[in-house]
Amino acid sequence: MFNVKGSIVALVTPFHEDGSVNFEKLKEILEWHVESGTDGILVLGTTGESSTMTHEEDDAVVECTLQTIKGRIPVIVGSGSNCTQTAVEKSKKYADMGADALLVISPYYNKANAQGMIAHFTAVADAVDKPVILYNVPGRTGCSINEEAVKVLSKHPNICGIKEASGNIAYAASIARYLSDDFVMFSGNDDMVIPLLALGGSGVISVWANIMPKEVHEMVHNYRNGNTDAALATQLNCLDLIHALFIEVNPIPVKEALNMMGKGVGGYRLPLCEMSEDHRQALLTQMKEAGLC
Repeated sequence: MFNVKGSIVALVTPFHEDGSVNFEKLKEILEWHVESGTDGILVLGTTGESSTMTHEEDDAVVECTLQTIKGRIPVIVGSGSNCTQTAVEKSKKYADMGADALLVISPYYNKANAQGMIAHFTAVADAVDKPVILYNVPGRTGCSINEEAVKVLSKHPNICGIKEASGNIAYAASIARYLSDDFVMFSGNDDMVIPLLALGGSGVISVWANIMPKEVHEMVHNYRNGNTDAALATQLNCLDLIHALFIEVNPIPVKEALNMMGKGVGGYRLPLCEMSEDHRQALLTQMKEAGLC
C-alpha cells in the first residue's frame, strides 16, 4: 500500500505568458523539490489548476512529471470528477501511465448522499490496481464525505487514505478512529498540520510546501521523530505566512509567492486572475519576514 509519511507538495502548474503549460519550468521545480527533501509530488490537484486545463494538457503534465521524477519519490495524480465514469476512466489512464497513487475528490456539485459517495469511490477503487486517496474538501465541493462513508471506504483494499481538508478538527478526530497501517490521513490544511499529526496523521498534502519544501518536510519528520517542540515552533512561526497564502483563492497567492521568489511560474487561467494590490502587499510583507524574497 501507499506508505508515504511526510510532506507531499500540491504542485502548481507553471504557465507561459500566453497561458500554455511551461514544461521546462515544471521540470525545474520538480528537481528543486527532490533536492529539498519533499516526500511526494501531487499533480493535477486544486493547486495545479487542472480544472482549467484540457485533458490533453493534464496527460502531458503527468507524463512530464513521471519522466522527470523517474521513481525517486512517489507521484500522486489527481484523477477525480463529479462524474463517476469520468473519474474511473481518468484513474485507469493515470494508473497505466505509472502514477504511484491517485487522489480522488468527492463528487462536487452533484452532492451525493452517503451511499452515493461509497458507490462513487468504490467504483474508482475497484477499477484500478493503484492506491486511492480520498479527498475531502467541502469548502470547494459543497459536500463532505460522510463519516460513515469513510468508515466503510477505509476497509477497501485499494483505498489507502484520505486528504482531510475540511478544517474541522472534530470531523478529523472522528475519522481518525478508522486509521490503520492500510488507511492513513494527510492534512489538507497547512495551518492544521500538527493537530492532524497528533490525531495519527501521516503528513500533509501542502500548498505551503511549494515555497518552503525543506521546512515543511523537516516539520513533519521532526514531529514524527519525537521532536515535537521544534515541529510546533515551525507551524506556529509560519502561521501568518500560511494565512497570507490563502488571502485569496488558491493558487493565486502561492503562484504570486513563487514569482516573488524568482521561480517564474507565470500567471493563471480565467476565471482566476492577478491578486489585488493590497493583498499582494500583505503577502509580500510575510514573504520578506520569512526571508523568502
